[in-house]
Amino acid sequence: MMRKFLPAAFAAAFLAAGALSPLRAEEPATFEISIKDHKFNPETIEVPANKEIKLVVKNLDETAEEFESYELNREKIIAGGGQGIFYLDALKPGTYPFFGDFNQATAKGKLIAK
Repeated sequence: MMRKFLPAAFAAAFLAAGALSPLRAEEPATFEISIKDHKFNPETIEVPANKEIKLVVKNLDETAEEFESYELNREKIIAGGGQGIFYLDALKPGTYPFFGDFNQATAKGKLIAK
């Protein structure tokens, strides 16, 4: 009888601990840009300053592109047809340029935190 009781007791304790844990922080606002024909769309994206954000970069081209930004301290190769997700800490108001490292002549953009 004790063997049947222990798994149920552990499950109850686990659920109770989860119920007592602090509430999770709110999910950051999500912003999307895409890469098509080696260009970002939109080229300029406005985001709220002083708030964490989630940036989703979708590569609609068949070839890979490397999303890069020195100011955001981010870089990631995104496969053709794939996407990259970036979680950014709260940004101070300002302009944060980014570019596609494999197509620097055409793949340019900027994120503006207001």
